[in-house]
Amino acid sequence: MSTHILVNNTARDTDAATVSELVHEVLGYVPDAGTAVAIDSAVVPRSKWESTHLADGARVDILTAVQGG
Repeated sequence: MSTHILVNNTARDTDAATVSELVHEVLGYVPDAGTAVAIDSAVVPRSKWESTHLADGARVDILTAVQGG
């Protein structure tokens, strides 16, 4: 069953059930570090990605650190 959510302010239908699955879907991999996720403005610790389920209508922000100068 598909869930309708907002990812970085873009509407998206996803079959991902957890934050970890969504990050893999969006980025193509699950990073070890340098990425933060918030659901409805609440940060989800990396240790909780696999156990945090996505609810229909959730606003998800996926932020990645970028190095440069």
